[in-house]
Amino acid sequence: GTGWEWAQVEGPGCQAHPQPPTPPDPCYDESGAPRRCIPEFVNAAFGKEVHASSTCGKPPTRHCNASDPRKAHPPAYLTDLNTKFEVVYVSLQFCSPRPESTAIFKSMDYGKTWVPYQYYSSQCRKIYGKPSKATVTKQNEQEALCTDGLTDLYPLTGGLIAFSTLDGRPSDWVTATDIRVVFSRPHQFREGAPAAAPYYYAVGELQVGGRCKCNGHASRCVKDKEQKLVCDCKHNTEGPECDRCKPFHYDRPWQRASAREANECLACNCNLHARRCRFNMELYKLSGRKSGGVCLNCRHNTAGRHCHYCKEGFYRDLSKSITDRKACKACDCHPVGAAGKTCNQTTGQCPCKDGVTGLTCNRCAKGFQQSRSPVAPCISESPIGLGCRPRQDCDSYCKPAKGNYKINMKKYCKKDYVVQVNILEMETVANWAKFTINILSVYKCRDERVKRGDNFLWIHLKDLSCKCPKIQISKKYLVMGISENSTDRPGLMADKNSLVIQWRDAWTRRLRKLQRREKKGKCVKP
Repeated sequence: GTGWEWAQVEGPGCQAHPQPPTPPDPCYDESGAPRRCIPEFVNAAFGKEVHASSTCGKPPTRHCNASDPRKAHPPAYLTDLNTKFEVVYVSLQFCSPRPESTAIFKSMDYGKTWVPYQYYSSQCRKIYGKPSKATVTKQNEQEALCTDGLTDLYPLTGGLIAFSTLDGRPSDWVTATDIRVVFSRPHQFREGAPAAAPYYYAVGELQVGGRCKCNGHASRCVKDKEQKLVCDCKHNTEGPECDRCKPFHYDRPWQRASAREANECLACNCNLHARRCRFNMELYKLSGRKSGGVCLNCRHNTAGRHCHYCKEGFYRDLSKSITDRKACKACDCHPVGAAGKTCNQTTGQCPCKDGVTGLTCNRCAKGFQQSRSPVAPCISESPIGLGCRPRQDCDSYCKPAKGNYKINMKKYCKKDYVVQVNILEMETVANWAKFTINILSVYKCRDERVKRGDNFLWIHLKDLSCKCPKIQISKKYLVMGISENSTDRPGLMADKNSLVIQWRDAWTRRLRKLQRREKKGKCVKP
């Protein structure tokens, strides 16, 4: 076989329409706006050493015999472009007579597979099975054509074979990484003369006009570390052919540049709070094909698709820009005065307990005074009789404790429900304390809604502030009380007259005995 490598030429830039003053970068106009740019048109075969051999056959023999398949192997020229080129034309000028039949092949995968590019023969149908002088149509735009032109014996020197790849062809048809030229058959000088001596092919010049394939995002190609030609990408693109977007530039999908639109890759809008993002096609379509970037791992206490609001537990500092590292401030809600740790993300206002005020719920509101209870830290300054301010008022308001509580049949029968509960959490609703409880055992109930599982226990803050009853979170209690139907407060009700005492395991046997006696009709209805 015979072969050579194509030249690797580095173009200075795309200057198809030079206008003074010349812009510093052909990929951007005078105002800095992106525009389509293409590498310079070059002859990729220029300046490279050519290696030729007249041997042929498998294995090589002194003479080729086209009638003997074992000794028939046409000389071929193999060119490696070293990158993807958009080929515009191929031209060969001969010092010897032109071949009678020539085939040109191309590869788009660096020589792994080959497809026919163009055929030349005075006998197209016989040699290549193709009609001569065919025209490009929609049906054959991806097929090689055969022509009987440029196949004459004369001139004996200086003959030319050339064709344009662009005529009616799609863009992927002109893309190639390698070109192979096969001289299939020489002209016969004497009809029927034996091949006593080899025929020679002498090529004086090879030209392949083309550009690096950069999809409109580069004006030149440069050599990488492996000495391969790669595009010098602009428009926030990257890759050997500028065929993908650079990291963090995923706000819209990659596209080739066109004459009307540069289709640059756009950076995600993360307000300087994220370093990574991803593309979401569904969001892109919903936005009218304007934005599809989604920020990942928002920093500086921000959250959201664009890191554009503060995460839970923080609120916006309106004195700073959203792009500021300190745009979000901690809520800092008071551990006693606030009903939770999450504040309004716009104003920073914490959710305050009843009677508590301030941005962080750190003081009592007007008309309220501080108490010693962490459950109700601020109580109303009500007139005597409506509330209990001093301790002596609480003592008179609540029933005095008689030491050890004795659970007897009389107390049991007076109550509507008797349950063992576990106190889980508490929140303030108006003037009421709403406890979330878990009912562990039911020893008596006149209301079908009282059953094992999670429920609510309501106690007025006035009773709670005077510690009648006294309740602590995460403790177990025996609760004996009267049922009150209220649509605003679903669950159980307890007040100063209810029996709420810390649970003792010794009561289980006693309560089961009272439960059995009630079922036998021993209870006298109050």
